[in-house]
Amino acid sequence: MAVYTDISDDELDSLLETYSIGEALSCKGIAEGVENSNFLLHTELGHYILTIYEKRVNERDLPFFLGLMEHLADKQFVSPRPLLTKDGQSLTSVAGKPAAIIEFLEGRSIRRITPDHCELLGKALAGLHLAATDFEISRPNSLSITSWRPLFEASISSAAGSPVREAVEIAGELDELETQWPSNLPQGVIHADLFPDNIFFLNDRVSGVIDYYFACNDFLAYDIAVCLNAWCFESDASFNITKTRKLLKGYHSVRKILPEEMEALPLLSRGAALRFYLTRLYDWINQVEGALVKPKDPGEYLKKIRFHRDVKSVTAYGIDKELS
Repeated sequence: MAVYTDISDDELDSLLETYSIGEALSCKGIAEGVENSNFLLHTELGHYILTIYEKRVNERDLPFFLGLMEHLADKQFVSPRPLLTKDGQSLTSVAGKPAAIIEFLEGRSIRRITPDHCELLGKALAGLHLAATDFEISRPNSLSITSWRPLFEASISSAAGSPVREAVEIAGELDELETQWPSNLPQGVIHADLFPDNIFFLNDRVSGVIDYYFACNDFLAYDIAVCLNAWCFESDASFNITKTRKLLKGYHSVRKILPEEMEALPLLSRGAALRFYLTRLYDWINQVEGALVKPKDPGEYLKKIRFHRDVKSVTAYGIDKELS
């Protein structure tokens, strides 16, 4: 989340006239993340999140994102529900850009992650996968393996005329992953970006999963790999095997991880680390002027790529190939 687009009082008032949530009492920008402009909106009837979708989000994908959130909420999953306008629309516009007002969820993201948080995360991720099984809209993963080489080449060409220092290493990663990437694992709707700031905890339970703007259809185990990278490394880039074990066992207690998914996990984790390295690299090189958020250093994910490259078996993640 971030703020790239400011809205005037008149624009906000006009927007709220199309809803039934009363007049605005306050509207404050949220300076987190990198994708959209987000505001904490307080009206006469409560608190909400106002999201303005920036150019990096394809407007054609918004029915998928908003529909998925509504579907998950209908399934009693802890997803915020998009509010409907008076004429029944979840997608509207403000300041000349597409926008939506989303339900506000109680809870907070965790900065000091424990193994117990990872277990709760695993259960929530599996619950999301199961709840989305019958979601009827599909969306291909726009940041799947087929996008990684073009993204890398675009970053290299933007790097002020000099190649990225790790160019040879990353090119080798791409060569190997493109050759070895699996093709027949179970697929479904995945979150694809379930970092610690996208999940809320309250009273030792998960109270919300937010930010579905990378959600898509892909391997379910790839979503596990994303979470393994995001949750199971310490700030010094050391790998926490206890957190990983808890994450996997938590997930498996809700949706069984198949042996072939477990076997593919080291490769999927390596690929997920490369995906975040590349998007961070691109954002680092192509910083948006005026944004309130500084792009994240891609170097963190280069260290994770190197860790996964050395993993020869899923047992390195602290668990047997078959979970009981």
